[in-house]
This record gives sequence, structure tokens and C-alpha cells, in this order.
Amino acid sequence: MTIADIKNSLTIETVLKHYGIEVDKNGMACCPFHKEKKASFKVYRDTNTWCCFSGNCSVETGDVIDFIGLKEGFLSGGSVVGCKEGKHQAILKAKELLGSGNGLQEGSQVVAGSLVNPNGASPCLSQINYAADFEKMESSFLSSSLGKAYAEKRNLDRSKLAIGYNALKSSKFNYLRGCIVFGLRDKSGKVVSLYGRSVSANNKGESSKHYYTPNRKGLYPGYPDPKAKKLILTESIIDAATLLSVKQVAQNITQYEVLAIYGTNGLTSEIKAAIKELENLEEVILFFDGDSAGRAAVDKCVKELKSENLVVSSVSTPEGEDINSLLEGHKPSVIAGLLKDRTPIVQETTQENTPFSLTENEVQLKEKSRESSEHPTDNILNTNNANNIKCFTELANYYIKGGIRKDLDSLKVTLVIEHPEHKTKSRNKLDLYEDKQTEKISREAATKLQLRSDLIERDLNLLTDLLDEYRESIAPSEEKQETKSIEVQPLARAKCIDFLKSPKLLNRINELIEKAGVVGEKYNRVFLFGIASSYKMSNTLHALIQGSSGSGKTHLLATIMDFMPPEDTISLTRVTESSFYNYGEYELQNKLIAMEDFDGLEEKAELAFREMQSKGMISTSTSVKNEVTGKIAGVVKYVYGPIASLSATTKGEIYEDNMSRCFLVAVDESHEQTQRIIQHQNKRAAGHVNEKQEAEIKEFLRNCIRLLKPYKTINPFADKIQLPPQAHKIRRLNDLFQSYVKQITLLNQFQRDKDKYGRLITAKEDVETAIEIMFDSIILKVDELDGSLRNFYEKLKSYVLSKGKGYEFTRLEIRQALKVSKTQQHSYMNQLLELEYIQQVGGHVNRGFKYKIQYWDNNEKLRNDIREYLNTQLGDL
Repeated sequence: MTIADIKNSLTIETVLKHYGIEVDKNGMACCPFHKEKKASFKVYRDTNTWCCFSGNCSVETGDVIDFIGLKEGFLSGGSVVGCKEGKHQAILKAKELLGSGNGLQEGSQVVAGSLVNPNGASPCLSQINYAADFEKMESSFLSSSLGKAYAEKRNLDRSKLAIGYNALKSSKFNYLRGCIVFGLRDKSGKVVSLYGRSVSANNKGESSKHYYTPNRKGLYPGYPDPKAKKLILTESIIDAATLLSVKQVAQNITQYEVLAIYGTNGLTSEIKAAIKELENLEEVILFFDGDSAGRAAVDKCVKELKSENLVVSSVSTPEGEDINSLLEGHKPSVIAGLLKDRTPIVQETTQENTPFSLTENEVQLKEKSRESSEHPTDNILNTNNANNIKCFTELANYYIKGGIRKDLDSLKVTLVIEHPEHKTKSRNKLDLYEDKQTEKISREAATKLQLRSDLIERDLNLLTDLLDEYRESIAPSEEKQETKSIEVQPLARAKCIDFLKSPKLLNRINELIEKAGVVGEKYNRVFLFGIASSYKMSNTLHALIQGSSGSGKTHLLATIMDFMPPEDTISLTRVTESSFYNYGEYELQNKLIAMEDFDGLEEKAELAFREMQSKGMISTSTSVKNEVTGKIAGVVKYVYGPIASLSATTKGEIYEDNMSRCFLVAVDESHEQTQRIIQHQNKRAAGHVNEKQEAEIKEFLRNCIRLLKPYKTINPFADKIQLPPQAHKIRRLNDLFQSYVKQITLLNQFQRDKDKYGRLITAKEDVETAIEIMFDSIILKVDELDGSLRNFYEKLKSYVLSKGKGYEFTRLEIRQALKVSKTQQHSYMNQLLELEYIQQVGGHVNRGFKYKIQYWDNNEKLRNDIREYLNTQLGDL
């Protein structure tokens, strides 16, 4: 027996009890090495050590052998090291204590905390009755709200499973405290070892710690039925328990036997032997996790299980999922569906990959590999809440309140040190980079919490290193503030890809938009959808939606925004003059911004927004104080794009630079559109609108957008299409047109070819679709009247023509005939007077002036001419 074996077998409590020293529930006792009234002697059960905190005691700290040596006089006070002879006498006394208390025989070995006789005799330590202990744990589970809540959260049906909860205070199962427990059974069905899964969150915020009892043996849920024909192997016990929970619910699962392996390296010799004994077995189904480790485990298991009379197949678990997590977002039928779609694995059978050819040495190596991978490292920083960072060690719990500063020349924190058992706290403010402060806080906290100061100082040094690593890791991400992308689930992904591969994709998208509740606006809605979807690309687009008050422009904008992934959109109703400069450096990068009231934008904010649209970044110079020197210095702060944007305005004329950067979209203010909207509103009020279908369509289109990638594109037809030369700002309009053609190509990326550089190649259909969709926007760039003013003027011409071409009219007459508000009419009439489309011909200020149309343009002819101009070029492609 080695010294380490003795220390593992002989507990400090056993030694203290032998010498008549009583320890309270907090592990405190009066020190046996000096006189004292108040307990200062601390026992650490987890590490099997002790420490005296009194300044009047010279022994300080030690283990079981040190204590025996001091108590028996083999070692002198002030040094627990002592001479070799004293140490040897203490070891012999420790063996004597083990032998007298437990009948230790010569030649016994200590394995994982239990004694085993190499000659096969019964162990000298009391045998662990796992079956009886597990029955107690099952009873504890029924009264444990934590255990039952965890089982329910993990979709484990306790009515179908044997589940325990370890509330026992016995040291033999101390590592299973706070775990739900499953029994591993032998051939007779008896529980012969245990598996525990922690129900409380670990330092990463995940309930991922799991443990096996030493010298693990037995299978879960037990040895398979000897008549089994199909056997499912799962990667973990939790996954196997999940399948057992749903076997009676999900169709076509009851025909399978279920057996867990113990991790990706956990196909043990006992499991393989059990499989080999199944004479009727036809197929082994590997249902492992959908990650790289799971797929590697499949390959490994195939080589070990393959035989001539056995089919080995694999279930394609969705990426990032396992059996248990699948049930969090899906019905049990998804399990049956995946099993049905499993794939047989074809592989040549050779002597090297026969099922049971592993040597015992190889098995032991695999077991060691598995065990080393199953126990995650402790002392990991929990940074789920940046303002309450946590670090738990064996000694104490540490909390950083208020987060940490970014300044790399110091590490000033508000620190709370908490005793793990009686929860006493020590609160301090300090700079962890200052050794003197750290040493002082360690001493003060040790006195208050009755812990060892040297161990607290060790923990603080570790905490400092962890905080340094954390601060360095978040430095770029805080600056960039990247939004975590939402992964599209495999089933939804497949549907979206099928849709994105369909012909005439934009027409199908337009149909879905209509079904989702966007009434009318046939071309505007799909035009805006294409512009909005450009936020992910390098060449982003912008739209300015024009319309009179109450025309539905804001509703149209908000509805199009609903089709975009919400994690990538920002909707604003008000913007202060400097707010754009206060965003994080990359916080607006590849975001879609909705400006619901562009008219209310302050001048400085409008400038920043315009620069973000055109340059893709804004910068500002500001003053900051240097914390080291105390001097004020100037720094330049940047906010990077690019952004895409949708804005709504009632103004016909806005700053020209804003208009030239955007596609102009005029909402349909016709009487027919008004009737369509009213009819839809009435249907919704009557409950005839399928709101569930609308929500499903929105989420479907969001997932489609999430799947798009920002490829580079080339347009071989770019120099074949010329826009109307009379268009306003033709240079910028042409750039906008080419960008929109690229966006149509990107929307069709699942159907387009790529060149040797990986760039998407624009098809002729993309150019045709772009011209068809954005035709009205091209007209608005040609027409000197904006969209809402053009609508008013066309209605005015129709009214006058019904009376005669030279008919004179008053403002009141037109207001009543065209049903427009006084404010709107005043704005429209003044613009038409200024542009000399109408003229004042008489009347009086008290009785009202009279007007007549002076310029009879032919907008319909203009539209036809431009359409023919573009179609002719398309025909020549």
C-alpha cells in the first residue's frame, strides 16, 4: 500500500474520532495542539486535510499522516515534515488504524477509494450495496423538487424510468450530491454501479457535470432482451432515458431495444459482449449527437461492431442536436422520423475491424481516455452576467460585482468572497494587480471566513489570470458587438432551400407577402423586400417611401421589416442629433434600419444617417481624460456600417442628397387600393384572416434570409442596359440599378452558377425581374413630380377633363371632389403653382381664387416610352 493509498482510504474524520476530537457541522473543532476556548481548527473533508488558524499554534496545516505524527509525538510542532523516522512511524500508525478498524490484509490495494484483495477475497472495507443505496435515492427523488424539475426540463418521464436523487450525506457518494442518479444493472437486473447528472448549473451556466461510481460496471438501462432484433445505441445515458420516455408515445419506436454507451469513447468490452450474446440481433442503430465528436464516434463504433450477419446503420442527427435536445423544440414523432430515415453503413469486413478484437490493454486505454474527457475542469469563470461574474473553487465562492474595466493597466474590482458552506461573506474593493492589496484582503477574509489565507491568495491569483483571459477575449467582441446568429433548424432549412431553388422565386415571394397580410402594392412590396434583404451584403440598398399622411406608408414599412430576421433589424421612431455616433464601433454593421418618421429627423442626425448610407461609416472627434496622466486628449471614434435602410416620409421634396442615395417608392393612394385595405381590415375584424398562417409565413421568410450568403456577383449584361437619359441624377440611379440587379442575383443564389473565383453570375432573368419590379422607381427618378404629388395631379387632370379642358376651379371645389385634407391640398397646389403646372386665373381673396391647368403632360405616354426603351434593350440581350 502506498502513502497515497493510505491518504485516500483513511479519512481525517476517522483519525479525529480515534483521538476523541469532535468536529461540528461546519468542520470546526478546538485545536488539540494548543489550549483555546474558541474553535480555530478547521477540517477540510474534500481534501482530507486540516488547518489551525490560531496565531498561538505552530503546527499550521497538514494531512492525516501529519496529524497522527504530531499527536503521537513522532513529529515536532512547528514542522509537520519532521525526520524520516518520525514520518515512517506515523505511516505505520496510520496502517494500524486502517487495520484495526477494517481488518486490512497484507497485499490489499486501494482502487478509486475502495479496497480490493488481489487474491479475490472479499474487500476489507464494507461492501457498497448499490441496489439498496439506489432505492434510497429513488425515494429521495420523489421528495426532491430540484430533481423532479430537472427531469421534467429534460423531458424525462419519471413514471417510465427508475430515477434517483442523491440527498445522502454519506462520504462514499459525496461526488453525486445534487445529482439525479441512474442505476447501471448486471445480467440479473441488479444495480451494480451508478451514474449521476448534476441538476444545478455549473460555472458555465450549463448542467453538464456527470459522474460514474468507481470501478464502473453494468449497463443502462440494463442488458437487452435476448430476443432483440434491433438495438439502438445512444451516446449518453440521458439520451437513452429520453428514448425510454417516449417509446410508448412515438410510433414505431417500441420495436427497438435501447442501450447507452458511456460517451464517444464509451463502447466498453462489457457492452460489446452483451451485444455479441444477442443471437437474434439483425441491426445496431447508432443514434449519436449531431456534432463532429458524434460523427467520429459513429466511424469508430462501426469498425468495432461490424460483422457479416449484422447491419450497422446511423441516424443523421441534426447539427448541434442530440436525442434529448430534439424534444425541446419538436414532438416525439421527430425521433421516429429520424429513425425511419437512418442510413445503413456499408464497409468491408476485415479481421482488423471485427467486433470484439480489442485487447484488454486497448480497452483500458479507451476507458482512461473516456474518464479523462468526462470530468470538465473546475474553476471556470461564469460570465453569463457581465455585471456579476462568478468563480467557484473548492475553497470559496468568488463574485465580481459591477463587471470589470477595459483599462489594461489595472484590474479594479468589487469582490465578494463567500464561504461555500455557511455563506459568510467578505466584501472588498481592490486592484487585483496590486500584490499588497491581494495579500491584505486574503488575510482579512481568512480571519472572517475561517479559511486559510494562503489558499485564498492562491485563488485570487487564479481569478486574476482568468479575468485577464476573459477581458482579452471580450475586447474585440465588445468593440464589434456581433449579434449571435440564429441557426435554422434542419427541417426548416430543407424547406427554405427547396423554396429558394424554385423558379420565378421573386413571384413566389410576392405571393407569400400577400398571404402574410400586405394588401395591394404588388410591385412595391416585393421591391422593398429585395432592398431590405440587402443588409447582409457588401452593397446595401436604401428606400425612401413617399406618401401623404394616413396613406399606409409606415404600415408598409413595418410589415416589410417583419419579414427580416429581428436580430438584424433596428426600428427607430425618434433619433437625437448625436445618437448615431454613440453606437459601438461595429454595432450597426450589416443591420437593417427602419426610420419610421424621416421628417422628424434632426439635421445632425440626418447628416450622420446620410453618411452612413453613402460611405458606410461615420466618425467624430471627442475628448477623453487619460486615467494615468489626468490630461484631456482628443480621440476619433468610428461607427462602421454598411447598413440598409427603409424610411418613410410625407414630404415630396427632401434634401436632394438623401433622395439621390435612395430608391423612391410611392405608395398606392388610389381609391381601389383604399377599398382593398378596408376590405382586408373588415375581414380581420370578423376573424376571417388566418393570423397563424401569416406568422408562419413571416418566420419562413426570415429563415430564408438567414440562409443567404453575401457572395460577390458579376453581371455580364451590365453594359447592355442603358437607363433613360432624362432620369434625374442618372449616374447615381445607374449605380442603384446595378446594385439592385446584384441583389436579385443574390436572392436567387441557390439557382445561379458561379465562376472559377466563386462569384455568382447574373442571369438574364435577374435583369428582367429587376426592371419589372423597380420600373415605378425609375419613373419617379424621371418625373419631376414626386409620387404623392403625381397621384394628386393625375386625379386633378381627370376631374378637370370631366368638366372640360379649360375648366377653372377653386381650392374648396377640388378639396371636396378629391377628398383630400386642407393641409395636403395646400401643399400640393403650392408645389404645382411653383412648377407652373397650374396657374391662378382670377377670384378674390375673400371669395377664393380660381385656377386652371396650364401644363398638360402625358405621364402615361412617358411610362410607355420608357418601358419600350428598356424592353427593346432586353430583347437584344
